[in-house]
Amino acid sequence: MKWSELPGLIGGQPLELVLTGGELVRGIGISVRQDSLLMDLVSPGAGFPKGSASIPRTSIGLIKLHQARGTWGRNIGTTLGVLSGVTVGGYIAGTHTHSAAAGIPLFLGITSAITIGGYYSGKGMDTKVTLIRIVP
Repeated sequence: MKWSELPGLIGGQPLELVLTGGELVRGIGISVRQDSLLMDLVSPGAGFPKGSASIPRTSIGLIKLHQARGTWGRNIGTTLGVLSGVTVGGYIAGTHTHSAAAGIPLFLGITSAITIGGYYSGKGMDTKVTLIRIVP
């Protein structure tokens, strides 16, 4: 991709930059200038402090652009996580414990863990990662 094609893609998007020295910086793209990329860094590195930073064009090796494509994956993942969590948590709590004092916390813990796992699985389905290498 050419540098002049970046402004429409970068603004307000989560980015990971692999710098020419091999270091990784993460942040939100703000704007593309003639000779640099302006970002709000959330993970500093390579001499760039956390916060607003101007990354020179010559030090960018690769750009990873993370784009959300909707919420259907998160919705489905969370729903399946709740249903699976209730089923698995109920079965395990009902067959492996002999009192409500032990069964209820076990049920809630298993249900919560599987629900969170479903959410993050769905979030992964919703996210599209585009690798961009700048050509002269």
